[in-house]
Amino acid sequence: MLRCGDILRVTGTGVLMARRINLALQGGGAHGAFAWGVLERLLEDDGIEISGISGTSAGALNGAALAAGLASGPGRRGRDAARENLDYIWSQVSQLSDNRMVRWMHSMFPVPRGLQRLTEMISPIAWMESLTRVFSPYDYGPFYSNPLAAILREMPHPRLDTGRGPQLFVTATNVRTGRIRVFGGAEVTPDAIMASACLPTLFRAVEIDDPKTGRREAYWDGGYSGNPALFPLFHPDLPRDVVIVNINPMLRDVVPRTPGEIQDRINEISFNTSLLRELRAINFVKRLHGEDRLTGRPMKNVLVHMIMDDCLMTSLSAGSKLVPEPGLLGTMHEAGYRAADRFLAGDAENLGQRDSVDLPALFS
Repeated sequence: MLRCGDILRVTGTGVLMARRINLALQGGGAHGAFAWGVLERLLEDDGIEISGISGTSAGALNGAALAAGLASGPGRRGRDAARENLDYIWSQVSQLSDNRMVRWMHSMFPVPRGLQRLTEMISPIAWMESLTRVFSPYDYGPFYSNPLAAILREMPHPRLDTGRGPQLFVTATNVRTGRIRVFGGAEVTPDAIMASACLPTLFRAVEIDDPKTGRREAYWDGGYSGNPALFPLFHPDLPRDVVIVNINPMLRDVVPRTPGEIQDRINEISFNTSLLRELRAINFVKRLHGEDRLTGRPMKNVLVHMIMDDCLMTSLSAGSKLVPEPGLLGTMHEAGYRAADRFLAGDAENLGQRDSVDLPALFS
């Protein structure tokens, strides 16, 4: 029996039932390569149809590459184009950093716990963070350029305005108001994607005309206000299932003690706050549905799923998000691919039927 959200696709051997899902892609700098691996595995499965995508920061880059590729043609043609876009994006991102010292240190020996604080102080990551407290992106004058502009412009399949493919939403933070801004439809341009990925210590604010305010607004990274925003995926035309690709770990059992560990946990908590707020609201709506208190009210009973690898993410520092060296990106990609494979082998059977995430337990 077909369930709501299923679609039929005709193949050479007959009819294949594809399950429609939405993707919510978190931001996390270089750690966003985890989602690259997740998306590659999902694209291999013809039984999954991606209908909506909401992305923030690195999630916006992944979402744009995915949506533009899928919009370039039907079936396998679009899926192959999406994989080509993703491969290109991350190959270019890896070239933005050439941290030979980091690679040498990691390949030669692990850092003992007793030397961890010293490593935090002398690593290139620490130098970079220190420099961002002294120098501003505006200090470059006419020599400033945002490297993401060329990457987005030169994607193998760059068009987002074809009217085909999944609906794409990207989130940025309005610098003036501090409020969330979700770009959708024709608003999703390279500038909007760069705005979503605009870390203010590294990039100048991206300015975009806002027809609603009649002003030219400046935007910073969307992770401050929605990482990622889930509410755009609640539209009636989109399926109930929202698959969140988590980059920032939810839980850490060990209390942070060193300066680096403390800053890492602050970073994770702040960039998960908006997501947890939306998940709490979804859980509240689910309770109302369960008590039959929403009869006649157009409030969607969303089904929530997650693809994550908290063991890997808790083993990394937040500072490594700023260093997209090839070894790290490869590790992230491989881990994401494996995590998506586990999801497809297990929790994917819940699609269209029930949550894979125990939301009440998450907030108990």
